[in-house]
Amino acid sequence: MKKAVLARKVGMTQIYDETGRVVPVTVVKVGPCRVVAKKDKEKDGYEAVQIGFEEKKPSRVNKPQKGYFERAGVSPCKVLKEFRLDNSDEYDLGDELNSDIFSPGEYVDVTGISKGKGFSGSIKRHNFSRGPMTHGSHYHRGSGSLGSMEQGHVFKGRKLPGRMGGKKSTVLNLKVIDVDAAKNILLIKGAVPGPRGSLLEVKEAVKKKTG
Repeated sequence: MKKAVLARKVGMTQIYDETGRVVPVTVVKVGPCRVVAKKDKEKDGYEAVQIGFEEKKPSRVNKPQKGYFERAGVSPCKVLKEFRLDNSDEYDLGDELNSDIFSPGEYVDVTGISKGKGFSGSIKRHNFSRGPMTHGSHYHRGSGSLGSMEQGHVFKGRKLPGRMGGKKSTVLNLKVIDVDAAKNILLIKGAVPGPRGSLLEVKEAVKKKTG
């Protein structure tokens, strides 16, 4: 992986491609992101680039944090995220990363926090089949058998009702349809995790797809 940025999800819309077909896309507002720190293999044991996203009021930053950002020559940032890039030596402190690091036709992996669904039953949460709805059945949407009870407890990992969503999720190999460098916007084909306004990590696809 050689490219990565932080972004906010704006929402979904649709556009027409050159053949007139409708393409569903997610509008993503990228950066501007700043390189705040770099990790060195000799000193830190690994190579990485720390990226800052969205400016923060200086009054909300303590003295150690203020000095940290001043060394990089950037304004205080709300979000800091570290990416292990193969070409981290090509980045310098203070470099600005925008949507134009990607180009139409590229494939990206998008990571975010999925929408929280609250407490959900096993049918909605795990796609279980329901029980019979007729012939006197009184067991319609239950979880079913919990397995052998000789052990006297339910085994760990058993799929049961519980909190659904609100977890870190990654969608692989989404195609970049268009890039608006003036507005720092990416149009990415398909859906990405999270509600509107949620924080996203947009990275160069690890399992690169062609075509």
